[in-house]
Amino acid sequence: MDAHSSSFSSFSAYFHALSQTPSRLSRRAFSVSTSFDEMTTTRSTSGVHMQRTLRWFDLVGFGLGGMIGAGVFVTTGPATLQAGPAIVISYAIAGLCALLSAFCYTEFAVDMPVAGGAFSYLRVTFGEFAAFLTGANLIMDYVMSNAAVARSFSQYLGAAIGVSTAKWRLHIPGLPKGFDQIDLIAVAVVLIITIIICYSTKQSSVVNMTLTAIHILFIAFVIVFGFWKGDWKNFTEPGDPKNESGFFPHGAAGVFKGASLVYLSYIGYDAVSTMAEEVRSPAKDIPIGVSGSVVLVTVLYCLMAASMAKLLPYDMIKKEAPFAAAFGRWKWVSNVIGGGASFGILTSLLVAMMGQARYMCVIGRSRVVPAWFADVHPKTSTPLNASAFLGVFTAAIALFADLDILLNFVCIGTLFVFYMVANAVIYRRYVEIGSTNPWPTLSFLCSFSLTAIIFTLIWHFVTPGMAKTTLLSVTAIVAIVISLIFHGVVPQARKPEFWGVPLMPWIPCASIFLNIFLLGALDGTSYIRFVFFSILAVLIYVLYSVHSSYDAEGAGSLCVKNREVPELDNNFKV
Repeated sequence: MDAHSSSFSSFSAYFHALSQTPSRLSRRAFSVSTSFDEMTTTRSTSGVHMQRTLRWFDLVGFGLGGMIGAGVFVTTGPATLQAGPAIVISYAIAGLCALLSAFCYTEFAVDMPVAGGAFSYLRVTFGEFAAFLTGANLIMDYVMSNAAVARSFSQYLGAAIGVSTAKWRLHIPGLPKGFDQIDLIAVAVVLIITIIICYSTKQSSVVNMTLTAIHILFIAFVIVFGFWKGDWKNFTEPGDPKNESGFFPHGAAGVFKGASLVYLSYIGYDAVSTMAEEVRSPAKDIPIGVSGSVVLVTVLYCLMAASMAKLLPYDMIKKEAPFAAAFGRWKWVSNVIGGGASFGILTSLLVAMMGQARYMCVIGRSRVVPAWFADVHPKTSTPLNASAFLGVFTAAIALFADLDILLNFVCIGTLFVFYMVANAVIYRRYVEIGSTNPWPTLSFLCSFSLTAIIFTLIWHFVTPGMAKTTLLSVTAIVAIVISLIFHGVVPQARKPEFWGVPLMPWIPCASIFLNIFLLGALDGTSYIRFVFFSILAVLIYVLYSVHSSYDAEGAGSLCVKNREVPELDNNFKV
């Protein structure tokens, strides 16, 4: 068979390709791209370029719209049952963790302003396989979270117009529990937003800005009204005296469990990083847009959670539509909240669905999924194929999957991706491929992660007491000592030209540690789902992706790189 012919041109060609899987895996799995190629050769695969029309205020708007809609209104209910009134602290912890991750994302996005986000960042550091596994989890995160948000929309819309959700959700007997409630409203919302994002990025920004402005006014109303009408005793007293009392009814474990659940709230800044290819001045606009939106959203989340906790005891909060329940004694306020939350959820869906399409577009450029997804429409300058496909896929999931099932899956995938990006930014600072020995850095990353895992296991499984405190203290000291040795012994191989994570490697290390700790707060079922999907992703990579990218390499579309190319197109560094 011709080395440059397609592995999928016939059954015999495909079976021959499968027989070559070990050699192709050894060649492609750890092959890395470069910033130069990501922004030139790989980017040109899409044909038409995405237009650079966005400024920092567009990015802040997308960040606010993407995060403030989903988080508070979808995750606060389940998280409050875990953390109690201390849900405020849960949001602060998750916000800090997101800000640390945002710094890591920003360094990559400024240096390499392409639409691939975490997929591209890992592709230029750890290679194709790590990037594909991360990208597959990201796409599934987006689809699942968007489906969850769409179903929550129908819940709040019902509260706004005074119609029970049960009246428009169809119960289908015989389907498994959690998959037997058909929600046609959620499907319609997803499809309408799909049409909007296919039309124009700049027009999508205008729509987002308008809806977000209305939504911020509503947020201010919720905060002021909650603090005005609420009672401070609800911060310490449950509705049912039989339940645990106090600000921390379920202790620190409940707070961190709540933080792991509400971490979904911050996935919006990740979507902002995927718009880097459409930003006029990446070095100026991206740091403000990404980090600034995370800080603003964290403050708003904490204030909103506090206003809700003040209005209603934690054990009386509903898992779905918690704010509508908290303000339920004032019928008109409940209606206003339902309407306002609906606006917020629409902006969240808009931003997240734009993000998922851009991820899929860049993954298509790498050929590990069909190149059809990489096409950018010449008239709209948007990734039309990826937007339409994922829109239909999201609508299909939103049709029947229950909220709890979706949230548990999304949280673990999000934490895993942010963990990988934090590792990648350290690796890229300290290793220049082809000229730097990578093993000291890899050894540090592995030993630091292992220390964080040990700390997390001690926290969750060792009986409280002096022994536990001692073990936790020793483990934390070991992590700090490992970091100090690495910082003092291993020199940085590169310095960011425009913007870099400050206090390297401490901030990425803190992000790694917090992400692992929050992963430890999730339940076993989440891990089963995550492992199952990761195995499925590996099978897809082995049976399709590695052969497709190998074909593209043979045809000259992709190359195996040994070192970074420093000369970049100045148009990307305005």
